[in-house]
Amino acid sequence: MKLCHLVFFAFTILCTSCNQFQTPNLPAPVMPIPTTQQLEWQQMEFYAFVHFNMNTFTNQEWGFGDENPALFNPTQLDCRQWAKVAKDAGMTGIIITAKHHDGFCLWPSAYTEHSIKNSPWKNGEGDVIKELAEACQEYGLKMGIYYSPWDRNHADYGKPEYLTYMRNQLKELLTNYGEIYEVWFDGANGGTGYYGGANEERRVDKKTYYDMQNTYPIIRALQPNAVIFSDAGPDVRWVGNEEGYAFRTMWSNLLRDSVYAGMPEYSKLYAAGQENGTHWVPGETNVSIRPGWYYHEYEDHKVRSLPELIDMYYNSIGRNTTFLLNFPVDKRGLIHENDVAQLEKLTAKIQEDFKDNLINGAIINATQVRSELFVPANAIDGIMDTYWATSDSVTQASLTIEFPEEIAFNRFLIQEHIALGQRVKSFTVEIKWADKWEEIANETTIGYKRILRLPDYTTTAIRFTIQDAKASPCISNIAVYNAPKLVIPPTITRNKNGIVTMTIPEKGVDIYYTTDGTTPTTDAQKYNEPFILTDTAIVNAIAIHDQKQSDIRTVIFDIAPLKWTIINKDTTAIFAIDGNEQTWWESDKNELVIDLGETLEIKGFTYLPMQNRWISGFIKAYEFYVSDDNKNWTLAAKGEFGNILNSPVLQTVRFDKQKAQYIKLTATSTINDTKAGFAEVGVLTTD
Repeated sequence: MKLCHLVFFAFTILCTSCNQFQTPNLPAPVMPIPTTQQLEWQQMEFYAFVHFNMNTFTNQEWGFGDENPALFNPTQLDCRQWAKVAKDAGMTGIIITAKHHDGFCLWPSAYTEHSIKNSPWKNGEGDVIKELAEACQEYGLKMGIYYSPWDRNHADYGKPEYLTYMRNQLKELLTNYGEIYEVWFDGANGGTGYYGGANEERRVDKKTYYDMQNTYPIIRALQPNAVIFSDAGPDVRWVGNEEGYAFRTMWSNLLRDSVYAGMPEYSKLYAAGQENGTHWVPGETNVSIRPGWYYHEYEDHKVRSLPELIDMYYNSIGRNTTFLLNFPVDKRGLIHENDVAQLEKLTAKIQEDFKDNLINGAIINATQVRSELFVPANAIDGIMDTYWATSDSVTQASLTIEFPEEIAFNRFLIQEHIALGQRVKSFTVEIKWADKWEEIANETTIGYKRILRLPDYTTTAIRFTIQDAKASPCISNIAVYNAPKLVIPPTITRNKNGIVTMTIPEKGVDIYYTTDGTTPTTDAQKYNEPFILTDTAIVNAIAIHDQKQSDIRTVIFDIAPLKWTIINKDTTAIFAIDGNEQTWWESDKNELVIDLGETLEIKGFTYLPMQNRWISGFIKAYEFYVSDDNKNWTLAAKGEFGNILNSPVLQTVRFDKQKAQYIKLTATSTINDTKAGFAEVGVLTTD
């Protein structure tokens, strides 16, 4: 450590421990400022959520509270697997759903019978919270507790007596399992429930019922190092959505006294924080790696794609929040292998993106410096407790970074010394090009960490300018990276008119393809724009950039529905043949009738159920008819889509060749007896 840094730290300690000593020219804090616990929490950056509870075994997202504890019976529960997965991904902790809205407890609570002590798992002697605490300790992770204040099982919910129950359970969780780093309170409160057999709706005053001002001190006393999460904090706040992104302007300051858990206008008015916020309540971005928070077998093929996960990483940690990524542990008691595979890809890509900091060896200068303890070099020395600062009267200043030779880059990372508060209100980034400065970014807040994903640039110098700040800027870290392109198999789609489109997440990556089933190489057709392909074909495509090649994407197309017409008198029925898997049509008559526009020799059909998050209209049993005149129909096939509930992928049915101009797919039964839904229907004309 540099001698000036040692002097700086020594004076800081003297200043904070005794009023008669003062650090030379130390920037004054800009209130509000974080606590030690909030600073340590922010530095965790990336950690896991685990939703595993009674809902896992009832295939629900929100249980009603009347579930039989005997349903909870994982066959291979292994908290060490969870911990290893998290640790290998670079995560720093795990938050577990100890009690969700249905009231079922993952520990043998002394205050309810609705817990694992009455389940067959380990003959009622098990304790998931204990096993997770031990696994976290083994793998060097911190453990957090999710506790739902709403309890649809408990008879006293909605009454004053319930608060005693809630606090007793919190005491169990916060005294028996070692150190807890975060206590997570859900904002969902009140509604229908079992409530000890009452089976009624109970509403509470979300602002006052839980009397959190007398609950928080219990948490503070039992777990003084823990932060408390809810919409209103008091320590950490919800980012306002469950889609995995924070806002471009993201303040850690919050008008906390104006917020309460579950308030309807929170996401719009408060989630991004406020420049004039009265309390330090930083944001936490939470999202699930699947559409649902709990495990559903029918979502095994819906694990979020690598581009989606990368976007979430940059739009959370890269926007002044932490990233809480959820894993719906399955009925075995394991993080599913599909989820693990995607997480491993995310980890590898993030490591690749931030492998080499190009700023090492650069020369940095500033337009203004507070003193020799706050020099520009502090911003690139890799030590987070040192920082560059300007004089009190200077709120607009620049840092110029000069490189010994030309660099190529596309990531720019900045961090403020937030121990003194969040200060920067706006900034720009410029590059030197042909002896002129060109602006490449104009942004607002920074906070703990801001990462800009930029187009590819080459330059010999970068200028970072703070355009406006609440007080003298304090910049603790700047880094520059050249993230390699994401090279993954292209996405291939075809619309009703036979137009084929191929997409990849990044510009500058080339696509090569074939339409005859052969293996594509750089000698194959290069994709530059959508093209027409109305006949049957096997399309293979690869992405290539800088000698890096993706796996092959293969899509088998039959005849395009170019000439097809929907007979059903509903304009939205066209969604069933539009080539877009995300659109669908629901039939009041549980059937879809199509005029193929010509006579075809048909050898089968395909059916794709709805691909939306909430299941509806899945055809269970079907009959498929063909006709020459739309009057006389011949049954070509009938049967069941055996596992469509748990595997809602494209269903293929083949039969003996039939000539027809009209086809009719009829649902003789649907899952949950809802109206039949059709995302895509096609015919098979080849073998």
